[in-house]
Amino acid sequence: MNDTFWGCTLMTAISLGMPEIPAKLADRRVSRKIHVGPVAVGGDAPVSVQSMTTTRTSDIGATLQQIAELTASGCQIVRVACPTQDDADALPVIARKSQIPVIADIHFQPKYVFQAIEAGCAAVRVNPGNIKKFDDQVKEIAQAASDHATPIRIGVNAGSLDKRLLEKYGKATPEALAESALWEASLFEEHGFRDIKISVKHNDPVVMVNAYRQLAAQCDYPLHLGVTEAGPAFQGTIKSAVAFGALLSEGIGDTIRVSLSAPPVEEVKVGIQILESLGLRQRRLEIVSCPSCGRAQVDVYKLADEVTAGLDGMEVPLRVAVMGCVVNGPGEAREADLGVASGNGKGQIFVKGEVIKTVPESKIVETLIDEAMKIAEQMEKDGVPSGEPVVTTAG
Repeated sequence: MNDTFWGCTLMTAISLGMPEIPAKLADRRVSRKIHVGPVAVGGDAPVSVQSMTTTRTSDIGATLQQIAELTASGCQIVRVACPTQDDADALPVIARKSQIPVIADIHFQPKYVFQAIEAGCAAVRVNPGNIKKFDDQVKEIAQAASDHATPIRIGVNAGSLDKRLLEKYGKATPEALAESALWEASLFEEHGFRDIKISVKHNDPVVMVNAYRQLAAQCDYPLHLGVTEAGPAFQGTIKSAVAFGALLSEGIGDTIRVSLSAPPVEEVKVGIQILESLGLRQRRLEIVSCPSCGRAQVDVYKLADEVTAGLDGMEVPLRVAVMGCVVNGPGEAREADLGVASGNGKGQIFVKGEVIKTVPESKIVETLIDEAMKIAEQMEKDGVPSGEPVVTTAG
Protein backbone atom coordinates (compact mmCIF):
# COMPACT_ATOMS: atom_id res chain seq x y z
CA MET A 1 0.00 0.00 0.00
CA ASN A 2 1.31 3.42 -0.95
CA ASP A 3 0.41 6.88 0.28
CA THR A 4 1.09 10.33 -1.13
CA PHE A 5 2.33 13.16 1.11
CA TRP A 6 3.90 16.44 -0.09
CA GLY A 7 3.61 15.02 -3.60
CA CYS A 8 5.89 12.09 -2.69
CA THR A 9 5.03 8.40 -2.76
CA LEU A 10 5.67 6.71 0.58
CA MET A 11 5.76 3.00 1.26
CA THR A 12 3.57 2.32 4.29
CA ALA A 13 3.69 -1.47 4.52
CA ILE A 14 7.15 -1.57 6.07
CA SER A 15 7.12 -2.49 9.74
CA LEU A 16 10.51 -1.60 11.14
CA GLY A 17 9.70 -0.63 14.70
CA MET A 18 12.23 0.42 17.31
CA PRO A 19 15.81 -0.52 16.30
CA GLU A 20 17.63 -3.01 18.43
CA ILE A 21 19.92 -1.39 21.02
CA PRO A 22 23.34 -3.02 21.49
CA ALA A 23 23.45 -4.93 24.78
CA LYS A 24 26.70 -3.21 25.71
CA LEU A 25 29.40 -1.03 24.25
CA ALA A 26 32.23 -2.99 25.86
CA ASP A 27 32.78 -5.76 28.35
CA ARG A 28 32.37 -4.48 31.90
CA ARG A 29 35.59 -4.21 33.83
CA VAL A 30 35.78 -7.10 36.27
CA SER A 31 35.43 -5.55 39.73
CA ARG A 32 34.65 -6.96 43.13
CA LYS A 33 31.06 -6.59 44.28
CA ILE A 34 30.07 -4.76 47.44
CA HIS A 35 26.64 -3.99 48.86
CA VAL A 36 25.51 -0.52 49.86
CA GLY A 37 22.49 -1.62 51.82
CA PRO A 38 20.39 -3.66 49.37
CA VAL A 39 22.05 -2.07 46.31
CA ALA A 40 24.87 -4.11 44.80
CA VAL A 41 27.76 -2.09 43.39
CA GLY A 42 30.38 -3.66 41.15
CA GLY A 43 30.68 -7.13 39.71
CA ASP A 44 27.74 -7.90 37.45
CA ALA A 45 25.41 -5.42 39.17
CA PRO A 46 23.79 -2.70 37.04
CA VAL A 47 25.41 0.73 37.16
CA SER A 48 23.51 2.59 39.87
CA VAL A 49 22.61 6.28 40.10
CA GLN A 50 23.11 8.33 43.24
CA SER A 51 22.93 11.91 44.42
CA MET A 52 23.46 14.01 47.55
CA THR A 53 21.04 16.02 49.64
CA THR A 54 21.45 19.80 49.87
CA THR A 55 19.61 20.17 53.18
CA ARG A 56 21.25 20.44 56.58
CA THR A 57 21.33 16.84 57.73
CA SER A 58 20.39 17.95 61.23
CA ASP A 59 17.05 19.10 59.77
CA ILE A 60 15.67 15.57 59.71
CA GLY A 61 12.30 16.46 58.22
CA ALA A 62 13.72 18.45 55.31
CA THR A 63 16.39 15.83 54.63
CA LEU A 64 13.91 12.96 54.56
CA GLN A 65 11.61 15.00 52.31
CA GLN A 66 14.41 15.55 49.83
CA ILE A 67 15.39 11.88 49.99
CA ALA A 68 11.77 10.98 49.19
CA GLU A 69 11.87 13.30 46.15
CA LEU A 70 15.13 11.74 45.01
CA THR A 71 13.71 8.25 45.47
CA ALA A 72 10.70 9.13 43.35
CA SER A 73 12.99 10.41 40.59
CA GLY A 74 14.86 7.10 40.40
CA CYS A 75 17.81 7.73 42.73
CA GLN A 76 19.12 4.46 44.19
CA ILE A 77 21.67 5.67 46.76
CA VAL A 78 21.81 9.00 48.59
CA ARG A 79 24.66 10.72 50.40
CA VAL A 80 24.20 13.18 53.28
CA ALA A 81 26.73 15.66 54.61
CA CYS A 82 27.92 15.30 58.19
CA PRO A 83 30.04 18.35 59.13
CA THR A 84 28.72 18.81 62.70
CA GLN A 85 27.75 16.87 65.80
CA ASP A 86 24.09 17.74 65.23
CA ASP A 87 24.31 16.18 61.77
CA ALA A 88 25.91 13.04 63.17
CA ASP A 89 23.21 12.80 65.82
CA ALA A 90 20.53 12.88 63.09
CA LEU A 91 21.98 9.93 61.17
CA PRO A 92 20.21 7.07 63.03
CA VAL A 93 16.73 8.43 62.24
CA ILE A 94 17.59 9.31 58.65
CA ALA A 95 19.24 5.95 57.96
CA ARG A 96 16.25 4.13 59.43
CA LYS A 97 13.51 6.11 57.67
CA SER A 98 15.10 6.61 54.25
CA GLN A 99 13.62 4.49 51.47
CA ILE A 100 17.05 4.13 49.82
CA PRO A 101 20.53 3.45 51.28
CA VAL A 102 22.15 6.42 53.02
CA ILE A 103 25.87 7.16 52.82
CA ALA A 104 27.36 9.49 55.41
CA ASP A 105 29.84 11.99 53.96
CA ILE A 106 32.62 12.58 56.49
CA HIS A 107 35.36 15.20 56.39
CA PHE A 108 37.85 16.43 59.00
CA GLN A 109 36.45 14.51 62.00
CA PRO A 110 37.17 10.75 62.20
CA LYS A 111 34.82 10.43 65.19
CA TYR A 112 31.84 10.94 62.87
CA VAL A 113 32.91 7.88 60.87
CA PHE A 114 32.33 5.71 63.94
CA GLN A 115 29.01 7.43 64.66
CA ALA A 116 27.82 6.89 61.08
CA ILE A 117 28.69 3.21 61.26
CA GLU A 118 26.89 2.83 64.58
CA ALA A 119 23.91 4.78 63.19
CA GLY A 120 23.31 2.12 60.57
CA CYS A 121 24.36 4.08 57.51
CA ALA A 122 24.68 1.85 54.44
CA ALA A 123 28.21 3.15 53.77
CA VAL A 124 30.60 5.91 54.81
CA ARG A 125 32.52 8.21 52.49
CA VAL A 126 35.90 9.42 53.74
CA ASN A 127 38.19 11.94 52.06
CA PRO A 128 41.82 11.01 52.72
CA GLY A 129 42.98 14.52 51.87
CA ASN A 130 41.29 16.36 54.72
CA ILE A 131 40.67 14.04 57.65
CA LYS A 132 43.20 14.94 60.32
CA LYS A 133 45.18 11.97 61.57
CA PHE A 134 42.87 9.70 59.58
CA ASP A 135 45.65 7.27 58.69
CA ASP A 136 46.33 6.69 62.39
CA GLN A 137 42.77 5.41 62.89
CA VAL A 138 42.42 3.12 59.89
CA LYS A 139 42.73 0.00 62.02
CA GLU A 140 39.87 1.04 64.30
CA ILE A 141 37.70 2.22 61.41
CA ALA A 142 38.34 -0.99 59.47
CA GLN A 143 37.35 -3.05 62.51
CA ALA A 144 34.15 -1.08 63.14
CA ALA A 145 33.17 -1.19 59.46
CA SER A 146 33.89 -4.90 59.30
CA ASP A 147 31.84 -5.61 62.45
CA HIS A 148 28.83 -3.79 60.97
CA ALA A 149 29.37 -4.88 57.32
CA THR A 150 29.61 -1.21 56.34
CA PRO A 151 31.47 -0.43 53.11
CA ILE A 152 33.88 2.49 52.95
CA ARG A 153 34.09 4.80 49.97
CA ILE A 154 37.50 6.37 49.55
CA GLY A 155 36.61 9.65 47.87
CA VAL A 156 39.56 11.60 46.52
CA ASN A 157 38.86 15.13 45.23
CA ALA A 158 41.19 17.38 43.27
CA GLY A 159 40.28 20.32 45.49
CA SER A 160 41.31 18.58 48.71
CA LEU A 161 44.21 16.41 47.63
CA ASP A 162 46.75 15.41 50.26
CA LYS A 163 49.50 18.07 50.52
CA ARG A 164 52.19 15.41 50.20
CA LEU A 165 50.91 14.46 46.76
CA LEU A 166 50.50 18.08 45.70
CA GLU A 167 54.16 18.62 46.56
CA LYS A 168 55.16 15.48 44.67
CA TYR A 169 53.18 16.12 41.47
CA GLY A 170 52.76 19.91 41.57
CA LYS A 171 48.99 19.71 41.04
CA ALA A 172 46.10 17.27 41.00
CA THR A 173 47.21 15.09 38.09
CA PRO A 174 45.60 11.75 37.20
CA GLU A 175 48.61 10.04 38.74
CA ALA A 176 48.25 12.01 41.98
CA LEU A 177 44.53 11.23 42.29
CA ALA A 178 45.01 7.52 41.62
CA GLU A 179 47.97 7.27 43.98
CA SER A 180 46.03 8.94 46.80
CA ALA A 181 43.14 6.49 46.48
CA LEU A 182 45.32 3.40 46.18
CA TRP A 183 47.44 4.47 49.15
CA GLU A 184 44.40 4.77 51.39
CA ALA A 185 43.03 1.47 50.10
CA SER A 186 46.33 -0.20 50.94
CA LEU A 187 46.05 1.00 54.56
CA PHE A 188 42.69 -0.74 54.87
CA GLU A 189 44.04 -3.80 53.13
CA GLU A 190 46.74 -4.10 55.80
CA HIS A 191 43.93 -4.79 58.25
CA GLY A 192 42.12 -7.22 55.99
CA PHE A 193 39.37 -4.80 54.97
CA ARG A 194 38.44 -4.76 51.28
CA ASP A 195 34.77 -3.72 51.33
CA ILE A 196 35.77 -0.55 49.50
CA LYS A 197 34.72 1.54 46.53
CA ILE A 198 36.78 4.38 45.12
CA SER A 199 36.22 7.74 43.46
CA VAL A 200 38.83 10.14 42.07
CA LYS A 201 37.00 13.32 41.05
CA HIS A 202 38.26 16.34 39.15
CA ASN A 203 36.44 19.26 37.53
CA ASP A 204 38.27 18.64 34.24
CA PRO A 205 36.73 15.65 32.43
CA VAL A 206 40.01 14.80 30.67
CA VAL A 207 41.95 14.59 33.94
CA MET A 208 39.09 12.69 35.56
CA VAL A 209 38.86 10.12 32.74
CA ASN A 210 42.60 9.46 32.80
CA ALA A 211 42.59 9.07 36.59
CA TYR A 212 39.84 6.45 36.44
CA ARG A 213 41.58 4.61 33.62
CA GLN A 214 44.69 4.36 35.78
CA LEU A 215 42.66 3.13 38.74
CA ALA A 216 40.83 0.57 36.63
CA ALA A 217 44.15 -0.86 35.50
CA GLN A 218 45.62 -1.05 39.01
CA CYS A 219 42.83 -2.42 41.22
CA ASP A 220 39.61 -4.38 41.17
CA TYR A 221 37.61 -2.15 43.50
CA PRO A 222 34.25 -0.87 42.22
CA LEU A 223 34.51 2.69 40.96
CA HIS A 224 32.16 5.60 41.69
CA LEU A 225 32.27 8.00 38.74
CA GLY A 226 31.94 11.72 39.14
CA VAL A 227 33.10 15.05 37.71
CA THR A 228 33.34 17.25 40.77
CA GLU A 229 32.22 20.88 40.71
CA ALA A 230 30.97 20.27 37.18
CA GLY A 231 29.10 23.58 37.15
CA PRO A 232 25.58 24.86 36.37
CA ALA A 233 23.03 22.47 34.88
CA PHE A 234 23.93 22.85 31.19
CA GLN A 235 27.71 22.89 31.58
CA GLY A 236 27.70 20.18 34.24
CA THR A 237 25.49 17.93 32.16
CA ILE A 238 27.85 18.20 29.19
CA LYS A 239 30.95 17.55 31.29
CA SER A 240 29.40 14.57 33.03
CA ALA A 241 27.97 13.07 29.85
CA VAL A 242 31.32 13.34 28.07
CA ALA A 243 33.33 11.87 30.95
CA PHE A 244 30.88 9.13 31.90
CA GLY A 245 30.30 8.23 28.26
CA ALA A 246 34.04 7.79 27.67
CA LEU A 247 34.52 5.57 30.71
CA LEU A 248 31.30 3.57 30.61
CA SER A 249 31.84 2.84 26.92
CA GLU A 250 35.11 1.20 27.99
CA GLY A 251 33.36 -0.84 30.69
CA ILE A 252 34.70 1.36 33.52
CA GLY A 253 32.31 2.51 36.24
CA ASP A 254 29.94 0.86 38.71
CA THR A 255 27.93 3.75 40.15
CA ILE A 256 27.59 7.39 39.09
CA ARG A 257 26.81 10.77 40.60
CA VAL A 258 26.24 13.77 38.34
CA SER A 259 27.34 16.90 40.24
CA LEU A 260 25.34 19.96 39.23
CA SER A 261 24.70 23.41 40.65
CA ALA A 262 21.03 22.51 40.43
CA PRO A 263 18.44 20.64 42.50
CA PRO A 264 19.55 17.04 43.25
CA VAL A 265 16.59 15.59 41.35
CA GLU A 266 18.07 17.11 38.18
CA GLU A 267 21.31 15.21 38.85
CA VAL A 268 19.38 11.96 38.95
CA LYS A 269 17.48 12.72 35.75
CA VAL A 270 20.74 13.40 33.91
CA GLY A 271 22.39 10.30 35.34
CA ILE A 272 19.53 8.06 34.32
CA GLN A 273 19.45 9.56 30.84
CA ILE A 274 23.19 8.94 30.41
CA LEU A 275 22.78 5.28 31.31
CA GLU A 276 19.75 4.89 29.06
CA SER A 277 21.59 6.53 26.16
CA LEU A 278 24.44 4.03 26.52
CA GLY A 279 22.12 1.05 26.73
CA LEU A 280 23.17 0.40 30.34
CA ARG A 281 19.62 0.82 31.57
CA GLN A 282 16.34 -0.08 29.89
CA ARG A 283 15.18 2.98 27.98
CA ARG A 284 11.87 4.53 28.86
CA LEU A 285 10.24 7.33 26.89
CA GLU A 286 12.52 8.69 24.17
CA ILE A 287 11.49 11.62 21.99
CA VAL A 288 13.19 11.75 18.58
CA SER A 289 12.61 15.21 17.12
CA CYS A 290 14.31 17.20 14.38
CA PRO A 291 16.15 20.45 15.15
CA SER A 292 13.95 22.22 12.59
CA CYS A 293 15.17 24.19 9.57
CA GLY A 294 13.85 26.17 6.64
CA ARG A 295 12.15 23.04 5.26
CA ALA A 296 9.92 22.63 8.34
CA GLN A 297 6.26 23.41 7.72
CA VAL A 298 5.13 23.06 11.35
CA ASP A 299 6.38 24.37 14.70
CA VAL A 300 8.51 21.34 15.62
CA TYR A 301 9.69 22.87 18.90
CA LYS A 302 6.12 23.36 20.10
CA LEU A 303 5.04 19.88 18.97
CA ALA A 304 8.00 18.18 20.65
CA ASP A 305 7.50 20.09 23.91
CA GLU A 306 3.79 19.33 24.04
CA VAL A 307 4.25 15.64 23.28
CA THR A 308 7.01 15.38 25.89
CA ALA A 309 4.82 17.07 28.50
CA GLY A 310 1.85 14.91 27.61
CA LEU A 311 3.82 11.68 28.00
CA ASP A 312 5.79 12.72 31.08
CA GLY A 313 6.13 9.86 33.54
CA MET A 314 5.65 7.06 31.02
CA GLU A 315 7.73 4.09 32.18
CA VAL A 316 7.61 1.68 29.24
CA PRO A 317 10.37 1.84 26.61
CA LEU A 318 8.71 3.89 23.88
CA ARG A 319 10.40 5.80 21.07
CA VAL A 320 8.28 8.64 19.67
CA ALA A 321 9.41 10.58 16.59
CA VAL A 322 8.17 14.14 16.08
CA MET A 323 9.37 15.23 12.66
CA GLY A 324 8.73 18.33 10.60
CA CYS A 325 9.77 17.79 6.97
CA VAL A 326 9.88 15.34 4.09
CA VAL A 327 13.64 14.72 4.11
CA ASN A 328 14.04 12.68 7.30
CA GLY A 329 10.51 12.80 8.67
CA PRO A 330 8.93 9.70 7.13
CA GLY A 331 12.01 7.53 7.72
CA GLU A 332 12.43 8.53 11.37
CA ALA A 333 8.70 8.23 12.05
CA ARG A 334 8.64 4.81 10.44
CA GLU A 335 11.55 3.50 12.54
CA ALA A 336 10.05 4.61 15.84
CA ASP A 337 7.35 2.85 17.84
CA LEU A 338 5.17 5.87 17.19
CA GLY A 339 5.79 8.90 15.06
CA VAL A 340 4.50 11.77 13.02
CA ALA A 341 5.80 13.18 9.75
CA SER A 342 4.36 16.69 9.54
CA GLY A 343 3.80 19.22 6.78
CA ASN A 344 1.26 21.24 4.84
CA GLY A 345 -0.91 21.61 7.93
CA LYS A 346 -1.27 17.88 8.57
CA GLY A 347 0.62 14.94 9.95
CA GLN A 348 0.93 11.29 9.02
CA ILE A 349 0.80 9.12 12.14
CA PHE A 350 3.01 6.04 12.09
CA VAL A 351 2.64 3.09 14.49
CA LYS A 352 5.29 0.36 14.29
CA GLY A 353 6.33 1.43 10.81
CA GLU A 354 2.90 1.79 9.24
CA VAL A 355 0.79 4.87 8.54
CA ILE A 356 -2.47 4.48 10.44
CA LYS A 357 -4.02 7.87 9.73
CA THR A 358 -3.45 11.44 8.59
CA VAL A 359 -4.66 14.19 10.92
CA PRO A 360 -4.80 18.00 10.89
CA GLU A 361 -1.87 19.75 12.57
CA SER A 362 -4.16 20.80 15.43
CA LYS A 363 -4.81 17.13 16.23
CA ILE A 364 -1.22 15.83 16.05
CA VAL A 365 -0.37 16.08 19.76
CA GLU A 366 -3.70 14.69 20.91
CA THR A 367 -3.43 11.77 18.47
CA LEU A 368 0.15 10.92 19.41
CA ILE A 369 -0.68 10.88 23.12
CA ASP A 370 -3.73 8.66 22.54
CA GLU A 371 -1.76 6.20 20.43
CA ALA A 372 1.13 6.22 22.91
CA MET A 373 -1.23 5.28 25.72
CA LYS A 374 -2.60 2.40 23.65
CA ILE A 375 0.90 1.11 22.88
CA ALA A 376 1.97 1.48 26.54
CA GLU A 377 -1.10 -0.42 27.73
CA GLN A 378 -0.36 -3.25 25.31
CA MET A 379 3.31 -3.31 26.33
CA GLU A 380 2.31 -3.64 29.98
CA LYS A 381 -0.08 -6.48 29.12
CA ASP A 382 2.75 -8.18 27.21
CA GLY A 383 5.07 -7.83 30.21
CA VAL A 384 7.54 -5.43 28.61
CA PRO A 385 9.85 -4.22 31.43
CA SER A 386 9.83 -0.59 32.51
CA GLY A 387 12.93 1.54 32.92
CA GLU A 388 14.64 -0.60 35.53
CA PRO A 389 18.41 -1.17 35.49
CA VAL A 390 19.62 -3.84 33.09
CA VAL A 391 22.27 -6.26 34.31
CA THR A 392 25.26 -6.18 31.97
CA THR A 393 27.49 -9.13 32.72
CA ALA A 394 31.23 -8.73 32.70
CA GLY A 395 32.83 -10.56 29.79
